[in-house]
This record gives sequence, structure tokens and C-alpha cells, in this order.
Amino acid sequence: MDISPAHNQSLEDLARENVLHPFTSPKGLLETGPTVMLEGKGARLTDAKGKVYLDGLAGLWCVNAGYGRIEIAEAIFEQAKKLPYYHQFSAMGTEPGIYTADKVKRLAPGRMARVLFGCSGSDANDTQVKIAWYYNNLKGRPQKKKILARNRAYHGVTVAAGSLTGLAYVHDAFDLPVLPVIRLTCPHYYHEQQPGESEDAFCDRLVEELKTTIEREGAETIAAFIAEPVMGAGGVVFPPKGYFEKVSKVLKDNDILFIADEVICGFGRLGTPFGADYFGFEPDMISVAKGITSGYQPLSAVLVGEEVWETIRDASAHLGVFGHGYTYTAHPIACAAANANLDIMEREKLFDNAAETGAYLQEKLRQRFAGDPHVGEIRGAGMIAAVELSADPATRKTFDPSKGVGKAVAAEAMSRGLIVRPMMNDALAMSPPLIITRADVDEMVDNLAASIDAKRDMIAAAAKA
Repeated sequence: MDISPAHNQSLEDLARENVLHPFTSPKGLLETGPTVMLEGKGARLTDAKGKVYLDGLAGLWCVNAGYGRIEIAEAIFEQAKKLPYYHQFSAMGTEPGIYTADKVKRLAPGRMARVLFGCSGSDANDTQVKIAWYYNNLKGRPQKKKILARNRAYHGVTVAAGSLTGLAYVHDAFDLPVLPVIRLTCPHYYHEQQPGESEDAFCDRLVEELKTTIEREGAETIAAFIAEPVMGAGGVVFPPKGYFEKVSKVLKDNDILFIADEVICGFGRLGTPFGADYFGFEPDMISVAKGITSGYQPLSAVLVGEEVWETIRDASAHLGVFGHGYTYTAHPIACAAANANLDIMEREKLFDNAAETGAYLQEKLRQRFAGDPHVGEIRGAGMIAAVELSADPATRKTFDPSKGVGKAVAAEAMSRGLIVRPMMNDALAMSPPLIITRADVDEMVDNLAASIDAKRDMIAAAAKA
């Protein structure tokens, strides 16, 4: 058997022939080939052709500590030598997994009691559904199965997590959703407001919608509500002021679990340990991934609050084992990476940098793009932001999606050495590593402005279409 690399072929050609890329047009990839990244250092990437990029998205919202961290690499290497794998089934454990659980729980908001590890944000949210059902079954409430989720939310792509997600491209042709999911309005004031409606009134309307939905469906049939503190893939959507505080009260009054999907916001993205800290609410359960290892290893976690944990613990006396978990739960190499990563974040005060340099990022974006004839909204906090392009900012008119305005600007930025991500409604998302400096921010904003200007004629034509 010979599986040695075909060195007579380029990496691009090998990818065309062998790789099914996520969230990529298969036909388009055959025509253009992929961009192949070879190296990363700090906030910068170098591709196979030697071009250097400032990574304005931290990979996929995850390389919080930046690339090229020798400390994390050494932790991975040392753990691989010492004990590359062991499981957590049947009361087994490993040193790195135990330490990671302790670190994460101490960082978490609210009254978290236990940590269960997985490999991705998708499987974490999948697990959340199972635990919500399990908890209610143990409480003698098997009819509580429905999950409340918001339009434009992204919670992953597994059958359960994909069902929770509120984006059509995750559902189309996959026969999703299959779970009993109840959709609520996306909390994006800019697009969802009614004529003459203030932001406070918008918030109250969403809360009233939640109450009405619970009354219509019956609180006795609803297991949980799941929400990202800030919607990521849905367009970097921030809720109106007071939203989570009011939602939390409604959920508590109706005995419905609050699941916080902190896969993006967790570990400093908003300048606080978790998004719940930023918005001031306490969830019953939390999902994390991405920033827990800064992407150096695949790892996710479900944090279970005291009420849920105590119910599971007490039921085990007659039910027996907790029948959930994965082969790679608390993988020791992944947890070693997480521990080194979290140590770096604490030692270098990266959450503080996300808050302070992040405030500079938000200020520079507003200075540069406020009043731009084709920018509708500038939104963000800490190290996450979006500049949404608009056909007519005065009326909040969006571009025809077929014009590909956001994609064209993002491609122009990439040609100039900046990676941003085009999102729904032609929003350009930024979520850089938490290590970036003010000089990096200046470069990002200057590049994005130049990219928009370079496509100004195309944007203007699309606005008239």
C-alpha cells in the first residue's frame, strides 16, 4: 500500500480531487481551487504562495491567543509523549481533563456545577438538547421537549444543532429541522424594528412575543431556550439593551432552561470571560468551544448548572449511569492545549486587551464609516464587529443577494491582505485574535475602507438595481 503524497501535484489540485470543503460551492471550488494556508504567527497567516494576511476573523472566531504559540505546542507535544489518549467512561479520568474542567468552571458565570467535554460547538449544543430532555424526564415532565430558538441563530450543523440553527442554508436539502423547535424573532433592531419603534419598545415587543409563544405552546411542553449572547454567523447581531435580563425572568417564571451558546463569545471575545458577563445574565447551562483552545485542538464543553446537576446526581441512585459522552470526551491532548491557552489568556490579560483595544476598534470603525453612503450599520463590542453595507442607509434597504456585494468587498480585502467574512445582508464581520494592537486595528480599518472604495462603482450600481 502506497499512500505517500503525490508531490507532482500542487496542493490546490490535490484539494480539488480529494476534499469536500464545508460551506463551499463544490462546483466553484473545482474552478478556482482553495487558498491554502501554510503558516501562522501572531495575527497573521501566510499562504502556499507566500502571501501574508492579517486574519481579521481569528480563523473561524476562535484563534483568540493568536497563531504560533510555542507554549501551547509544547503542551500538546509533552502530553502526547506522556499519555496521548485515555477516556472518561466508567469513572476514569486524566490529569489535563480534570484541570481544564476546574479552570473553565471557575471562569464561568452563574452557578455552574459540572463540565462535560466534546469536540465541537455543534456536539456541545447537541448534548444540550439531550440534557434538557433528560433533566425534564427525570423531573417527571416527559412532555417538556420543545426548544425555543431565534431566527438567524447559528448553533451548529449536526441533526440536533442544525435544527436549532435558524439559517436556511443549514436546513435546505438536509431535511432539517427535525426537532420540535419554535422560532422567535431575531433580536436585531436595525432590521426588525417596526416604523417609529424605539429600541426599548422593540425589546419589549420581543419579550411579549416570548410570553405569548409560551402561553400558546404551553410552558409544560417547552424544555429550553437557547441563544448566543451575540449572534455570529447570523451577522454579528447584538440584542437591544435589557433583552437578556427580561428574557431570563420570563424563562425562570415558566420553569424553562436557559442555554447560553457561548461558542464564539466565551473566553474573552467581548472583553469579558463570557458573553453572559457582558450582558449581565445567568444561564442554566453553557456551551463553549473555539476559544477554549484558541483552535489549537478541537475541544468543546457543556457546563451544567447546579439545579440540573443535582437532578442528574440524585436520579443516578435508581437510574444508574449517565448514558452520554464521547470516545474523545476530555481528550488529554486537547485539554493540555486548553490549559496552556487559558494560562496565556490569564497571564497576558487578553480579556483586558479585548476590551481596551476592542474599544479602539469600535471607535475607528465608527470614525471611518459613519456617514458612508453605502454603510447602513456599524455594530460591535470588544473584539467582534460588523460593517453592514446598504443600498440605502436612510431606508435600511438591503442589496439584492445575487449581486454579491459583501462577497466582492471581502474578496478585494483578501487580495489586499485582510481576511474578513461576508455575512447575511452584506455585513462584513471582524473577529480578530485578542492579541491585536492598535497598529493592527489601523491596518484593518484602512484596508477595509480601501476595499470598499475599490468596489464603489460596483456597489453603487448594485444599489440602483
